[in-house]
Amino acid sequence: MLLAIEGEIDSLFDRVPFGSHTESADGTFLSINALVLAWLGHTREELIGKRKLSDFLTPQSQEIYRRYRSENGPPLSMADLPLEPLEIFRRDGSSMPISLSAMLGAHSASHLLNTRFMIIDMTESRLQMNGQNISAAIFESPSGTFVTDKQGTILQVNDAFTTITGFSAIEAIGQTPRMLSSGRHNLSFYEALWNSIKATGRWQGEMWNRRKNGEIYVEWLSISAVLDVSGSVTNYVGSFTDITSSKNALDLLSHMAYHDALTQLPNRRLFLDRLGQAISASRRSQFFNAIFFVDLDNFKAINDAFGHETGDLVLMEVAQRLRNAVREGDSVARLSGDEFAILLVDLDSQHLEAAAKARNLGEKILAALSQTYPVGQQDFHCSASIGLELFQDANTASELLQHADLAMYQSKKSGKNTLRFFDQTMQAALAARFSLEVELHEALDKQQFRLFFQPQVNQHRETLGAEVLLRWEHPRHGLVSPLEFIPLAEETRLILPIGAWVLETACAQLKVWEGHPVAHSIQLAVNVSPLQFHQHDFVAHVTALVAASGINPKRLKLEITESMVLDMEDTVTKMQALQKIGVNFAMDDFGTGFSSLSVLTRLPIQQLKIDQSFVRNIGLRDADGVIVQTIIAMAHTLDFEVIAEGVETEAQRAFLDKNGCKHFQGYLFSRPVPIDEFEELLTVRSERT
Repeated sequence: MLLAIEGEIDSLFDRVPFGSHTESADGTFLSINALVLAWLGHTREELIGKRKLSDFLTPQSQEIYRRYRSENGPPLSMADLPLEPLEIFRRDGSSMPISLSAMLGAHSASHLLNTRFMIIDMTESRLQMNGQNISAAIFESPSGTFVTDKQGTILQVNDAFTTITGFSAIEAIGQTPRMLSSGRHNLSFYEALWNSIKATGRWQGEMWNRRKNGEIYVEWLSISAVLDVSGSVTNYVGSFTDITSSKNALDLLSHMAYHDALTQLPNRRLFLDRLGQAISASRRSQFFNAIFFVDLDNFKAINDAFGHETGDLVLMEVAQRLRNAVREGDSVARLSGDEFAILLVDLDSQHLEAAAKARNLGEKILAALSQTYPVGQQDFHCSASIGLELFQDANTASELLQHADLAMYQSKKSGKNTLRFFDQTMQAALAARFSLEVELHEALDKQQFRLFFQPQVNQHRETLGAEVLLRWEHPRHGLVSPLEFIPLAEETRLILPIGAWVLETACAQLKVWEGHPVAHSIQLAVNVSPLQFHQHDFVAHVTALVAASGINPKRLKLEITESMVLDMEDTVTKMQALQKIGVNFAMDDFGTGFSSLSVLTRLPIQQLKIDQSFVRNIGLRDADGVIVQTIIAMAHTLDFEVIAEGVETEAQRAFLDKNGCKHFQGYLFSRPVPIDEFEELLTVRSERT
């Protein structure tokens, strides 16, 4: 009779909305309702009388279950079962959290016949619990977080919200995020934001907001819509981080990339870009434009007699006078040293009229630059020579700049403080350049090049390495500076064999020094030209030189410039290949190129080299000091060693040392010297220590 009743009960439990089954005293299934069968993915024939619930528990759940029930143990009550959820494996390999409850079943006077269990699917409960945990984690995160209702009223904020904005939870709750508005974004910005949220359920981007104290800051903000089961918006969740510091650093580096640090004028890179745009525009408009190449007369004498500080003040005044002389829409740039360029656009559609306007402006500039320069307690006089090229159509920006440069040299030869147009008679200047090219070929063949070495020292003035600097020992002109022949070598591609000779000679010298009592640990830094680096066999060439010379590759450091990183993938691939064999890399003249953080993070360099143009103005211009501090801090953040070049005074060295730069190069320690003088210098310094 009891078993018959159990059968009716089984039939009843087959239709309930929860799992149910009965087990024998040893745990074998006696009955199972349809829902449990569906969960497990088996038929009744496969389970009843053959399998146990414990067969389907995960190992961890089996251990929990075993602690409360043994096959021959006493009957279970609901209070005896584990409180924590159990986990079952299904036939398809997935798992499911369950809650298990027991009811005593039929039994005889001596022992239990069966026990009935109820099983509840805990999947939804677990998701809710996970959601609560995630929500708690979000509100404990360092990102500012706020939750609003569907109308945008703030319901909740976290501690980071208060830290960033200055508004407490009491002040924020009941307000809308408009309380933070800076006024910098227009209506179309917010329309695009809400259109994105309506279309995709989220928006993220930069937003300028205002703190409680009135300070404007920039944040990276993410907003997400929260939907109910019907798909309707119930809330919005915003999360933001304060990126003001990094934004300012990026803006500073971006400005540095395209502007001269001293005068804040566009640099050569930006000027050539604008010149290229002007060439395209003039082809369409048929208006003549003009380019001026401006070079100061006898400026070197001011630098030599009164120092770079005075020279820099004169250069800044020159830049201001040039700005004042040109029209709005024209461009003034500092190319290098005391060389400036000016771009005049849309002068006239008639050649003679355009030439007359350009000449008039040129005469105005000459008059302005020849005026006295009052610096401190002394007045200085400095005129300029100008080369001018008119163009309505041109091949390249570089060609135009070259023509204006040649015209400027004609102006110098004519007595200075004058202006000259470029014309075909200036081909004589090109002939002279060709003659220099021939002499460069002879210099290679006759081994007229020499390597000079400038020490690189640490904060204890110990010489750790040296930069290799090229000199041309000309049979008639004596020692020629690379500034006079390297640009032509680059243009004519002679830099390729010259650069190969420098690398080969440097490696050979490192090998010789392996037996030197003092120089055996010296690291040599070798400048690599863009043309040389971008040769397809550059990696193979350097690898072969290292192998043939038998040197320790860690003692070879290649200095590259920011302008080389045009093809990022090619650059990184080559650098990584050489780094694998032990060769190190330094970024030379840092701060004078495009200075992109994203580029730096990808390049496998070991050292950043602060350009001497910044070092020179330490203590003279606050902006340059800030730039130097920024570069040092950024280098440390990226785990790069940092070295400053052009260190000439103890004050500069002390400033750099105080701000974390521990490696130096410059006249304060030594000028570039021939190898015998360098070795003598090393010996003397080693004897002192």
